[in-house]
Amino acid sequence: MFDHLGIQVSDVEASLKVYLRVFAALGMREAVRFPVGDGFVVGLAAGQGGPQFWLSQSTGAETRELHVAFQAESRAVVDAVHEAAVAAGVEVLHAPREWPEYHPGYYGVFLRDLDGHNVEAVYHGSPA
Repeated sequence: MFDHLGIQVSDVEASLKVYLRVFAALGMREAVRFPVGDGFVVGLAAGQGGPQFWLSQSTGAETRELHVAFQAESRAVVDAVHEAAVAAGVEVLHAPREWPEYHPGYYGVFLRDLDGHNVEAVYHGSPA
């Protein structure tokens, strides 16, 4: 359904560093960067595909929490995201576990990014 998603952040460079470090196990990488005003916009991608997740400078105060879930290839990748988040000092909202209320095999970790958004790595596999 989605082609791409963009979110506004208070500090693009700081957010970029956190997203690249925490979601490295997903293969997240900077795909493109271009100037806008006094700052820049950055497009992030995974694998060989083009940018699908964009970070840009916010123009005002954040008023709502956004939830974004990134798909992981395995439970081990979700666990690696969690380990990277802890090492980076990122707030962990929910440590990795299975969420059977979503569906059997739904395994995810929920984190809080620098702007207060709820970001997740999720694997849709078989129940443990």
